[in-house]
Amino acid sequence: MLGTMVLCFALTVSVAVSIGLASILGIQASNAHMLISVKEMFNAINKFPLAAIPFFILAGNIMETGGISRRLVEFAKSIVGGMQGGLPMTCVLTCMIFAAVSGSSVATTFAIGTVLIPALIKHGYPVTYAAALQATSAELGVIIPPSIPMILYGVSAEVSIGELFIAGFGPGLLIGGALMLFVFVYCKFKGWGKNDGDGRLSFGKATWRAGWALMMPVIILGGIYGGVFTPTEASAVAVFYALAVGMLIYREIQLRDLILILHKSVMSSAVIMFIIANAGLFAFLITRAGVPDAIGHWLEEVLKSPAYFLLGVNLALFLIGMFIETSAAIIVLAPILAPVAMHFGIDPVHFGLVMVVNLALGMITPPFGVNLFAACTVARISLDRIIKDLIPFVLVVLACLMVITYVPGISLGLRDLVYAK
Repeated sequence: MLGTMVLCFALTVSVAVSIGLASILGIQASNAHMLISVKEMFNAINKFPLAAIPFFILAGNIMETGGISRRLVEFAKSIVGGMQGGLPMTCVLTCMIFAAVSGSSVATTFAIGTVLIPALIKHGYPVTYAAALQATSAELGVIIPPSIPMILYGVSAEVSIGELFIAGFGPGLLIGGALMLFVFVYCKFKGWGKNDGDGRLSFGKATWRAGWALMMPVIILGGIYGGVFTPTEASAVAVFYALAVGMLIYREIQLRDLILILHKSVMSSAVIMFIIANAGLFAFLITRAGVPDAIGHWLEEVLKSPAYFLLGVNLALFLIGMFIETSAAIIVLAPILAPVAMHFGIDPVHFGLVMVVNLALGMITPPFGVNLFAACTVARISLDRIIKDLIPFVLVVLACLMVITYVPGISLGLRDLVYAK
């Protein structure tokens, strides 16, 4: 099964089809009934928390079309846009705010990138730098809650999604702050962005214009942690709020626009759900074959301490994230690695954040970084051109990952405070 999957990846067969073909081969080799495939694929997606995925994707697309993302950019620019390098810092800050309602890094890339990549180029930044910055900043879309990968980890490892969400704030703020500091110093060094404050609105005016947009994360996250609705229900609330603001208040969405928005959302959701279905079948078969237990015992023998285990997992996940889509990797690996992490005394919520942050790096590392493809599409350049500008950003996120890995309090401090008995 593993050989077939790797071969299909090498032949550039899509991730979902590769996993599905490997699973079918496993069923045939074990002389099991083919109906198992239907049953397990259905069971993989027949989980209520997964309903949040299409809703968050739809909410992100509505925000992009409805003018919400543009107003968030204006608000972020009013805060940090007045200094040298303020426009790249605006990109990071806007992605942090947008991440609090979108749950998807690709949606964040398109929604913010369509506004900021042309603005960065207009202010004299190289197009390759603008694309690399946007792709990296959008990674925050899956780290700052709500987050689709966190939902998938919670379902796969049977961990509280609410706890994962609240634990995501620390790592998200750390990575966002590190990126803002890096682009500020880098722009000073390069002499870029001396006129970034041109066209900047005052803080009061920008806040007034973005007021309805800024209320969105307050309502969504406040509702979740206030116990008003679950994370899944919050995704539906996000859709209705974004639709009401875009159609009735900002009036930038017409009825004819809804067809394109819904089509785009359905296509994105179908891709993710098809991956989840096939990955669920694959995970069932490898669990049935005893692979998780075998890997767990092997890791316990080779990696004698939690520190070595986390280092080994980070190295493996970094390489896996380069070649396998984040959702598929989490669904396949979380049931295998989470129990081993718990055996080493590692909190499953902390381990979930380590997994999500690490695999999110795969979104900005070739050859299959989805954020890179999205940013290059917006910037209209080829992927190979941005690698040089991308490397420093990857190193910054890697440094943050090491801190998150070995300082659990960054992830668990707020969780323990909120959920203290």
